[in-house]
Amino acid sequence: MSDKWLPARVTGNRHWTEALFSLRVEGAPLAFEAGQFVRVALDIAGERVARPFSFVNPPGDPAHEFYGIVVPEGPLSPRLAQLRAGETLYVAGNPAGFLVLSELPDAQSLWLISTGTGIAPFLSILRTEAPWRRYRDVVLVHAVRHARELVYQELIGQMKQLKYVPFVSREAAPGALSGRIPAAIADGRLEAAAGVRLAAETSQVMLCGNPQMLKDTTALLLTRGMRKNRRRNPGHITVESFW
Repeated sequence: MSDKWLPARVTGNRHWTEALFSLRVEGAPLAFEAGQFVRVALDIAGERVARPFSFVNPPGDPAHEFYGIVVPEGPLSPRLAQLRAGETLYVAGNPAGFLVLSELPDAQSLWLISTGTGIAPFLSILRTEAPWRRYRDVVLVHAVRHARELVYQELIGQMKQLKYVPFVSREAAPGALSGRIPAAIADGRLEAAAGVRLAAETSQVMLCGNPQMLKDTTALLLTRGMRKNRRRNPGHITVESFW
């Protein structure tokens, strides 16, 4: 990977919960495609410590936004969560990742299925023209443990064409499905909530989130005749995991 690092100035640090935060930074102009990620770093004890974060902002936005969770024992995330406006971090000069619409075939419906901070790349994608131009139905699925972790509600609410299906697993939450995403696919609750058919003949599916969700959802979709999307062999399922 490139060793080129761009300094960026923090302009905001929003705390959604005690563990979830969104950093906004300026001063690191980068060309990237919606859905990609980049390494974000701080210098800690003489060492540059970096972790990948997906862009929440769309390409062309002068400010970059990154959505993260504090890993209490981690070397980087607790420090990122404490940054204040005016402080500096570093952004790598080489965004990467294939969770992008340019890699997807056309279809009737686009399913963006996420858990936790995995919603970030989908927010970037949804803030571009491409999904609305290419797909008749666009569905965003976001699964969390507690209702307060259903972040970016104001932004999501502005997307009038979007079919939004939240999941909350640890408590009852009005308007949200309970349980896990794979179970709701298997019993039909997810399709019913979205009002959209999830099928190989009509759908493209992008997955981002915890490894167990990715594994279980992919396995279930494969039983429905879908296959993983590859450049040389186009399919239906595109997965991103940088856990």
